[in-house]
Amino acid sequence: MSKKLTSRAEDYSKWYNELVVKADLAENSAVRGCMVIKPYGYAIWEKMQAELDRMFKETGHQNAYFPLFVPKSLFEAEEKNAEGFAKECAVVTHYRLQNDPDKPGKLRVDPEARLEEELVVRPTSEAIIWNTYRNWIQSYRDLPILVNQWANVVRWEMRTRLFLRTAEFLWQEGHTAHATKQEAIEETQQMNNVYANFVENFMAIPVVQGVKTESERFAGADETYCIEALMQDGKALQAGTSHFLGQNFAKAFDVKFANKEGKQDYVWATSWGVSTRLMGALIMTHSDDSGLVLPPNLAPYQVVIVPIYKNEEQFEAISKVAEDIMGDLRDRNISVKFDKRDTLRPGAKFAQHELQGVPLRIAIGPKDLENETVEVARRDTFTKETVILDRITVVVEDLLEEIQESLFNKALDFRNSHITEVENFDEFKDVLENKGGFISAHWDGTNETEEKIKELTKATIRCIPLEMKEEEGVCVYSGEPSKGRVLFAKAY
Repeated sequence: MSKKLTSRAEDYSKWYNELVVKADLAENSAVRGCMVIKPYGYAIWEKMQAELDRMFKETGHQNAYFPLFVPKSLFEAEEKNAEGFAKECAVVTHYRLQNDPDKPGKLRVDPEARLEEELVVRPTSEAIIWNTYRNWIQSYRDLPILVNQWANVVRWEMRTRLFLRTAEFLWQEGHTAHATKQEAIEETQQMNNVYANFVENFMAIPVVQGVKTESERFAGADETYCIEALMQDGKALQAGTSHFLGQNFAKAFDVKFANKEGKQDYVWATSWGVSTRLMGALIMTHSDDSGLVLPPNLAPYQVVIVPIYKNEEQFEAISKVAEDIMGDLRDRNISVKFDKRDTLRPGAKFAQHELQGVPLRIAIGPKDLENETVEVARRDTFTKETVILDRITVVVEDLLEEIQESLFNKALDFRNSHITEVENFDEFKDVLENKGGFISAHWDGTNETEEKIKELTKATIRCIPLEMKEEEGVCVYSGEPSKGRVLFAKAY
């Protein structure tokens, strides 16, 4: 942990990879393309889970669990969905191993144990869930179904990066069923708002809400809503999506219900999800060349107390004060750790907690005991102040709120200063190459233009912002008429 990180300016990608490993968040595993999420990283994910789970339940959703394996015949029932994910699927073809007669002590796949039907390892669960819903739904009285699943999924990636793109990752996926189109659309919008609320207020990351273009939509959806965030290197990251699935899956799996008039109708559907990609967003939005910078709402512990002492007597006196501080902070639901390890010097502890992004550090030494004070250091600004012991709880509480707000405002200022309006393709390419960020540009609405811009620049339409104002203009590439601006960017 003592080794310095590569700076963001020198090599942003290398900085990110080093930080994930050195801050003890995750590491590559023996399975190609898969990661081990270490306890410190998983503690952050657990905090995300807990808050999202609370928000889901407040909006009427319940958790359930569905199988990891999807029979191929079910997976291919909704053609667009199957086609969209086909190249990323891991497939189980056999159900048994046996001793290899040609290689003693080794195993081989038993050629006689081939499955009658291949099983797809879920890349997403619409198929298995809608086949299940067919048995749950007969009448409008059975609707709506508001279900969420916390699970892992597999999408076979060839080029992987910890948290951002791995062959297996953790996520939640909501799958709801409704009696009317309007109700399903409202659900889709509501969950996109939930994601935006969580990412902005809990992760301190500003987002743009919008809808995807037809070519960027979820496979099998009629409309995909999204939240897009901007990283410090000027690239966008899709932080969450919510899909209005229409009646596509209901028709594919013959899920009908008797409506209030007694007539048979197909059910309306939504699905929505966020994943451990949010960990990547968190790291790349706030962190610096010294390590992680965590918003207090997500830090595994918000405060660390480090004792500075020369002998056992001093340590015992400092420990008593530290225990009192911890009790008062925990009474206010502030998570705190007393780092009393005797294997590291105080300076090494400071460096570790700085690297791991602990929002506040309290140092207590013999002089502090004499003066009835402590030293409080902020991770985000590196500023320190001496605080009277009697006021420490109030000061810590105020500082944590201030850090949370400050991180959001800093990220918002960066994001807003990196939304650039352009009027022609030369400006478009110049901003993309030399400034980065979101490019606000007119688009003629055609797949051909979208694909050509992507081919020439590697920039994609991140979203059509929900707050986009209608204005007549000319497409930045084709010169054809346009009704409004969309946001382009290079993306993860």
